[in-house]
Amino acid sequence: MAIEVLLVDDHEVVRRGLRDLLGDEPDITVVAEAGSADEALAVALHVEPDVAVVDMRLGGSESDGVELCRNLRALASPPQCLVLTAFEHEEAMVAAIRAGASGYLLKQVRGQDVVHAVREVGAGRSLLDPVTTARLLDTMRGDNTAEDDRFAALSERERSVLELIGQGLSNREIAQQLFLAEKTVKNYVTSLLGKLGMQRRTQAAAWVARHTPE
Repeated sequence: MAIEVLLVDDHEVVRRGLRDLLGDEPDITVVAEAGSADEALAVALHVEPDVAVVDMRLGGSESDGVELCRNLRALASPPQCLVLTAFEHEEAMVAAIRAGASGYLLKQVRGQDVVHAVREVGAGRSLLDPVTTARLLDTMRGDNTAEDDRFAALSERERSVLELIGQGLSNREIAQQLFLAEKTVKNYVTSLLGKLGMQRRTQAAAWVARHTPE
C-alpha cells in the first residue's frame, strides 16, 4: 500500500514542489495539504495520513511546528512526523524529537533524500539530518561530574524551567505552564544558563536529553 502523506507548510510554492516530488513515486501518495498548524490538525483528523511532512517554522515561529508535531502524535491514529527546516541549530532538533518527530531534515537536502526520509519514517524508522546530529552529539559531550555539580546549584524553580526547555517549550509556553510572566522566565533561563556554564538554550536542552532516563 502507498504511504499516505500530509504536507504542512505555510508557503504554497514549497507544498507544490513537495507534491510534485513525492507524486512521482509509485509507493507515496500526497492525500492532503495544509498551510497552518490548525488546518493541519483538522485535516489529519479527517484523512488519517501515515506521514506528516511538517515545516518547522509555521507562521515564522518554530514553536508552532513543534506544537503541531506534539498534537499530531497525540491523535487516536497518529501520523509519523517528518520535520523540514531551513535552519541548522540543535535546539530545534531537540524540540522536534521531544515532540515526537521521527525524522528531521534540512530543506537544503536533495529531493531524493526527502523521498527516502518519507519512506523511512513511514516504515516506522527514525531519520535525522547527519550534520545536525553530529553537532548535537558534540554539544552533549563533556565532563559529567562538572555538569552534575553545576546542576546541584540550580534552584527548584530553575530546574523546572530547565526541564521544560528540554521538552522544547518556548519562554512563552514555559510561562503558561508555570503561571509566570514571560520576562520572569527569561530571567530564570539567563540565570540557569550562567550556573550551568552554558551560552545557549541548545546546550541546556541537550543536557536534559542526555540526563533523561529512557
